[in-house]
Amino acid sequence: MYPTHGLSNGHHGERGGTFMDKRLGSSRRDRGRSRASRGGPRDSRDLELKTPPCTDFDKAYFNSYAHLGIHEEMIKDRVRTDTYKAAIMQHQTYIAGKVVVDVGCGTGILSIFCAQAGAKRVYAVDASDIAVQAGEVVKANNLSDTIIVLHGRVEDVQIDEEVDVIISEWMGYMLLYESMLGSVIYARDRWLKPGGLILPSNATLYLAPVTHPDRYNDSIDFWRNVYGIDMSAMLPLAKQCAFEEPSVETIAGENVLTWPHVVKHMDCYTVTTHELESVSTRYRFKSMMRAPLHGFAFWFDVEFNGPTVSPSSNVTATFPESSSNDHPIDYCQRKKRPNPNEALVLSTAPEDPPTHWQQTLIYFYEPIPLEQDQLIEGSVTLSQSKENARFMNIHLEYTSGGRSFVKESVMR
Repeated sequence: MYPTHGLSNGHHGERGGTFMDKRLGSSRRDRGRSRASRGGPRDSRDLELKTPPCTDFDKAYFNSYAHLGIHEEMIKDRVRTDTYKAAIMQHQTYIAGKVVVDVGCGTGILSIFCAQAGAKRVYAVDASDIAVQAGEVVKANNLSDTIIVLHGRVEDVQIDEEVDVIISEWMGYMLLYESMLGSVIYARDRWLKPGGLILPSNATLYLAPVTHPDRYNDSIDFWRNVYGIDMSAMLPLAKQCAFEEPSVETIAGENVLTWPHVVKHMDCYTVTTHELESVSTRYRFKSMMRAPLHGFAFWFDVEFNGPTVSPSSNVTATFPESSSNDHPIDYCQRKKRPNPNEALVLSTAPEDPPTHWQQTLIYFYEPIPLEQDQLIEGSVTLSQSKENARFMNIHLEYTSGGRSFVKESVMR
């Protein structure tokens, strides 16, 4: 069940820390992006698509994925890797004897899973130099006749045939950070056959208010008494350093004060890049307990549906974006389901087994005391940064107890 009543201490432990800390220390997933040019456009669809330029920010992004530690962390995330493998095997009838594109193949592990599922040919595409090692991994596993590693951007390489399947682990922190879904959309519009398969098929981003007294005490209240010395003069700087930017850390279900709100549902078969430029929603929560409100948490689910199932039918019916905390039964149904005919779900929710994505927290500088059933209302807008489209601007407005606030931050 979710959320769990009662105030418990969340846990941020050794995997916690600010987003900037995690970014500088190899905490990303095995997904660079790549492709190598192999000739002219394949068909008229190539001429209709506008190839985005490769910016200096893009080059820096690709270079970051050449670091082996990033890929090691992603592969060791068993929730992530086992779910992808299970999804590939669950959809083996769509993959066996078919052509697959792995967008952002990293070390090539998903491409190898597809080859093991009987794919006729797999184009493993990655713009990072990790593609060189992916090619060696493919050779070492005697799969060179099946897997073709293309070192370059998805937007630049050529594949001279239509494909039956697109697979990609494109999700960033807070789902949309890094803007990699745009490359999946590009591959879809350029190569995917009508009725083809996309894994994952849809994604849902959630938002909920949270209480996290341990985090606040460790970062802020610590300065009130340091070895018997009053260092409260440090509090303004401490709050700025700890809470100015989004924080990627692990919390527990007990830290969440209400049922979550759906910020955005995306059908990977139909979503457009324009939709990703800015996402806005209004929310209305009712606190399930008396506790200090320290901020908001974001997390996401992705589902792996076959092409014969409407990718959005089982989500939009139960989780309209206008909903807030009125559908707890529906939310609880969005778990990994044992029936192989139903969608497999990869969840990064606080009450599920932790993943390397953890959750993304937007903390307030000052907590807000909440009573049980107290309303929390407002809006959130997530937009691609004009400085760098891979960064995300977060504009959060919230009202509770007759007081209104605005929090702005950048995930960079």
